[in-house]
Amino acid sequence: MGTLIAAAESVFGSTTALLVGISLAMNPFCFQAKARNARLFGATKSDNQAPLVHVSLWPESKSPIDLDTKIEKRIDGLLKRMTVGEKVGQVIQPEWKSISPAEVAQYHIGSIENGGGAVPGGNKHSSVQDWVNLVEPYYDASVDPARNRVIIPLIWASDAVHGHNNVYGATLFPHNIGLGAAHDRDLIRRIGEVTAAEMRSTGMDWSFAPTIAVARDDRWGRTYESYSEDPKIAAQYAAAIVEGLEGSGSTFLDKDHVISTAKHFLGDGSTDGGRDQGDSLVSEADLIRLHAAGYTQAIDAGTQSIMASYNSWHGVKMHANKVLMTDVLKGQMGFDGFVIGDWNAHGQIPGCTKADCAQAFNAGVDIFNAPQDWKALYANLVREVNDGTIPKVRLDDAVRRILRVKMRMGVFDESAPLN
Repeated sequence: MGTLIAAAESVFGSTTALLVGISLAMNPFCFQAKARNARLFGATKSDNQAPLVHVSLWPESKSPIDLDTKIEKRIDGLLKRMTVGEKVGQVIQPEWKSISPAEVAQYHIGSIENGGGAVPGGNKHSSVQDWVNLVEPYYDASVDPARNRVIIPLIWASDAVHGHNNVYGATLFPHNIGLGAAHDRDLIRRIGEVTAAEMRSTGMDWSFAPTIAVARDDRWGRTYESYSEDPKIAAQYAAAIVEGLEGSGSTFLDKDHVISTAKHFLGDGSTDGGRDQGDSLVSEADLIRLHAAGYTQAIDAGTQSIMASYNSWHGVKMHANKVLMTDVLKGQMGFDGFVIGDWNAHGQIPGCTKADCAQAFNAGVDIFNAPQDWKALYANLVREVNDGTIPKVRLDDAVRRILRVKMRMGVFDESAPLN
């Protein structure tokens, strides 16, 4: 028994942390202890009454991409020059069908996505050149000095979840559940490389992959998106696919690689009864042990984007969970990229709409995934920053993270998609 306790202590870091971990595993509600005990263990509770979270028990990660003082100084200079409106444009992502290139410049939009089925001219057989021709005018609008006081190139995202699957003729790969059965880490890395190269050929910069959910209930209708119910496989694959998509070392985010997005943070595979976008009732210990495993490895591999999940944890929507997104993910786990929301998911938070949700932004969502209602959202965000509902330091933090990733990718210095 003494040997087992010693081994467990080596994982948890101390006898106190071990005891807290054991108690959390035994009873998912026991961490709703009195504030006095919570303070003793360093626990924090979010403003929207999420269960107590013991931040210090969460794993620490270390991205191989260190902060670059030159990049940070360059960001400092841009932030000083940018207006509130120019900053707000960076934190909103419309779907391309709802915005024109002229509006990209007018509203200072920082990124655009193409949703499933949103193909050039409504033609699902569109060629690679058709896609480049679609992307190019939006990019040009973002860097046109005649229409932009501060030049910040736009980036383009796509749900390339099993290959560049929105593009006719792209290489398609099996769904994640099949890849998990292969038990082949290097295969996953190579799939990421192929997907990234094909995305770049269409002028895109950013993949909404990988999905690193750990599906624990086969009744969940999206189980096929999970590599495995085993967190070890999910973690190994998370690192491999991030390496493939983003590159590493000298190839990191070069012309053949794209930004990856580890998703969906957190617990999407743990909802009660397997209900999609439902409520996860697992303990904090299981949330760490099972469902955060892939994120630790994704951050260690250098992922630059993480997508928040539709689901709740003990009744609190993840898009509103400041403790988990800010204190845990960006703090304890050391993630210095940006958090993107899921498609209109902020609108599911009580008190929010698709066009107005300061709660999600203050909780840690850096980019709103707002396919259609982006204009009203833009106006509301500007108003909320100006009236103090959203602190200006929070807006600057989000924009800094976005600019940091763009600079790491070299979008300020690279040529247009046509080239």
